Amino acid sequence: MRPFVVFLAWRHVRRRGLQSVITVLGVAVGVMVLITALSLTNGFIDELVRSTLQATPHVTLQPYVVGERLPDDDSVRLALAGRPEVSAVSPFLTGQALIARRASAALGISARQGFAQLIGIDPDHHAQVLDLPEIALAREALERDGGVVLGASLASQLGVLPGDTVVLRELGGRTLELQVSDTFRVGNELIDSVTAYASLAVVQGYLDAQGQIGGYHVRLHDPQRASEVAERLGSAFGLLPVSWERLFGGLIDQLNLQKAVISVVTFLIVLVAAMGIANVMVLTVAEKTRDIAILRALGASSRQVLAVFTLEGFSLGAAGTALGALLGLAVATYFRVQPYPLPGDLYFITQLPVVVEAWDVAWVCGVSLATSVVASLLPARRAARMRPAELLR
Repeated sequence: MRPFVVFLAWRHVRRRGLQSVITVLGVAVGVMVLITALSLTNGFIDELVRSTLQATPHVTLQPYVVGERLPDDDSVRLALAGRPEVSAVSPFLTGQALIARRASAALGISARQGFAQLIGIDPDHHAQVLDLPEIALAREALERDGGVVLGASLASQLGVLPGDTVVLRELGGRTLELQVSDTFRVGNELIDSVTAYASLAVVQGYLDAQGQIGGYHVRLHDPQRASEVAERLGSAFGLLPVSWERLFGGLIDQLNLQKAVISVVTFLIVLVAAMGIANVMVLTVAEKTRDIAILRALGASSRQVLAVFTLEGFSLGAAGTALGALLGLAVATYFRVQPYPLPGDLYFITQLPVVVEAWDVAWVCGVSLATSVVASLLPARRAARMRPAELLR
C-alpha cells in the first residue's frame, strides 16, 4: 500500500476528529456490551449445568424394557467401576409415589401432598457418584433410621423441615413413613421439586423388590464425553445408556437459543455504530469531491481512491473494536474479581457468574471489523467511480 493512501486516510480521520471519536466510541460500546452479555450468558449456562450435575449422574444404565429390574449383582458394579473412563458407580432403584405431610389438629397443621420421584441409593457409593454433601452427611440416618433427603422445593411445597415425618403412598397402595433427614437445592426445578433420596434397602422393601435394582448411576472423569462413553458402556453391558446430555437436552438447547438471541439483539448495537461509520464516510466523500477529482487527474487510480476510504472505515472500526474488546474484558474481569451479589432467595446462585470464552471474543471482534468495512464500502466505491473530468468541468 502506497504511503499517500495511509496518509490521506489518516488526514480524513483527523479532519473530522469529533465525529471520528464518537464513531469509535459507538463501536466500542457495542463490542463491550456484546462481550459482556455473552460472558454472563456463558456463566449462567455453566453454573446451571454444574449445579444440575450435582444431583444428576453423568450416565444412567438401565434395562431396555420399561419397568424391568436387574439382580443386585455387585460384580457388575465392580466391572463398571474398573472401566478407565469411569470414576464411580452406584446401583439405584426408583419409584413414583405421592408424598404427604400428615395433618395435626393439635398443632394446627393441615395436610399437604405432592408428587415424588423416590430414588433408592447406596449412600456410600452414591456419595461418590453425585456431588451432594447432604447425602454424605445423612448417610447414617438413611441407612439406620429410614430417613429421606428431599429436594428443597419439594420440602417447601410440603412444608416440612429436617426431623419431620412424611408419608409416601405408592400407586399400588403401599405406604411408607420416613423421617426427613435433610434437604438439598441445586437450582434446577426439574430436580429440586420432585426428587427424594432414601436408602436402597428401604426402597426395595417398599416396592417389594428385594435383591433387585433399577440400574446403575455412573460418574465419569470427563462429563463432556458422556454421550460417547454411554454408548460404549451400554453396548458392553447390554443396558440402555442415558447420558445427562440426553436427559437435559431440551434445557441445553433452550439455553443455547437464549445465547443466540442475546447475541443477535446486542449485535444491533454494533450495527448502529457501523451506520455511524457509513455516515462519516458519506460526509467525507461529499466534502472531498473536488480533492478526489484532483487526485484522479494527477494519476491516482480508482483502486487507490477506494483503498483510501476503505482504510478509513477499517481504521475507525478497528479502533472501536480494540477499545470495546478491552473494555468488555475489563468489565468481565471486574465481575470475576468483585462478584456482583444476587439475592439467594430469588436465584439458585448468590453471585453473578462470568465465563469469558476466547471464541466469543474472536467472533465478536471479527464481526465488528467486517461490519465496519462493509459499512465503508458503499461510499468508498462511490468515491472511486467519480470521473475527474466531469467534476472539474
